Amino acid sequence: MILFPAIDILDGRAVRLKHGDKSQATVYGEPLDFAEMWAEAGAEYLHVVDLSGAFSGESGIDDVIREIKSKFGIPIESGGGLRSIEDIERRLDAGADRVIIGTMAICHPDEFALAVYKFGNKIVAGIDAKDGYFAVSGWTEQTDVKAVDFGKKVRRMGLEYALFTDISKDGVLGGANVEATVNMSRETGLNVIASGGVSTLDDIVRLKESGIYGAVLGRAIYDGALDLSEAIRAAK
Repeated sequence: MILFPAIDILDGRAVRLKHGDKSQATVYGEPLDFAEMWAEAGAEYLHVVDLSGAFSGESGIDDVIREIKSKFGIPIESGGGLRSIEDIERRLDAGADRVIIGTMAICHPDEFALAVYKFGNKIVAGIDAKDGYFAVSGWTEQTDVKAVDFGKKVRRMGLEYALFTDISKDGVLGGANVEATVNMSRETGLNVIASGGVSTLDDIVRLKESGIYGAVLGRAIYDGALDLSEAIRAAK
C-alpha cells in the first residue's frame, strides 16, 4: 500500500483543517519544508492540495508544485481549484503526476468527460463523502449524488484511481472509516486512496489487509502521533 503524506496549502502555508472547515485551520509552516521532511522519511508520493483554490475555484499553487518537483523529484498527486481543462494542464505542466478532480465532475460533467478522455489515468476521481453523499466546493456543498454511484460512473468512464474522503473523519485523528473505504473499493472496482482520520499504525494495517491501494496521512504525521518512516514500513 502506498502512503501519501499530505501538504495542504492555504494562503501559501501548510495547514490542516478540521472537517474541511477553513475557520478551523492549524498552520504548520512552509510547504517546501514539509516536502523535504516527507521525502527524507521515504515518501513514495506526495499529496499536495490547494485549499485556497478549492474554496475560491482559482488555482494558485503551481509554483510550489514546480519547486517541490525540481528540488526533490518525488511524484505528486494534486487537487484543489481545478475547475477547467486549462487548470488541469497548468497543474500537470507544473510537475504534478496526477490531478484530483471532484467538483468539476459534478458541476461540469461534460468538461470532466473531456478531461478523462484527454488525460486518462492522470485523473484521480476525488470522491468526498458526507453521510454517503458527494460534497463539492471545498466540502461546503452537499449534493444528492451517492458517493458509491459516482465511483461506479467514473470506473465505467475508464478511470482507475479515486481519492475517497470521509469528511466526518478528516483532521480529527478519529480513525479511518475502513468499512466505507473498503465498500467503495469493492463496489466500484477502483484503486481507492483512503483519506480522513488515518492516524494509527492499526488504521494502516487494516486498510492494507483489506486490499486498499493507498492512504493519505495528514494531521497524525504533523502532530507526531504517527512516524512517517514507521508507517511506510507498516504499509509494505
